[in-house]
Amino acid sequence: MVRLVRHLLIPDWWVRKSFPRSALERIGQAIAGSERLHHGEICFAVEGGLPLQALSASCRARAEELFGLLKVWDTAGNCGVLLYVQLVDRDIEIVADRGIAARVAQSEWEAICRVMEESFRKNEFVSGTLEGIERITTLLARNFPAEGVNPNELPDRPRLL
Repeated sequence: MVRLVRHLLIPDWWVRKSFPRSALERIGQAIAGSERLHHGEICFAVEGGLPLQALSASCRARAEELFGLLKVWDTAGNCGVLLYVQLVDRDIEIVADRGIAARVAQSEWEAICRVMEESFRKNEFVSGTLEGIERITTLLARNFPAEGVNPNELPDRPRLL
C-alpha cells in the first residue's frame, strides 16, 4: 500500500529535478564515449512513478518489459544493455541481451546496481549513474572490445519515462 501511494503521489518533475538537462547531457556523453570502447549498446532509462498497471510487478520485471518496449534487443549482435533506474523505489536493474548475457554473469550486473544504489541513497544520482556506466564500460570492453566496424545502433540520449 505504501508503494502504491508513493508512486501515485510523486510528481513527474521530481525525476527532472534529480536528473536535470545538464546531467542528462553528461550521461549521454558518457554512453557515447563508452560505446567507442566496445561493441555493446547502452540504453539508460529512468522512471519516476510507475503506471498503475506496472505497480504489481517487480523492478526486474518492469526493466525486462522496458527492454522490449525501448527496443534495446534490436541490435545486430544482440549486444544491448538496459540500465534502468526506478527512482521512486531507488531500485536499479541492468538487463543484458543474450549475446552479452552469455559471457557476463548476472552477479556482475547486480554488483554494479548495488554500487549505484549506494550513491542514490546519498542523493548522488548523477555521480552514481556515471560510476555505473564506467563499470559497465569496463565489463563490456573486457568481453566485447571494439574492433573493426562499430556502428552506434541505439540512441545515446537518456530516456525519461
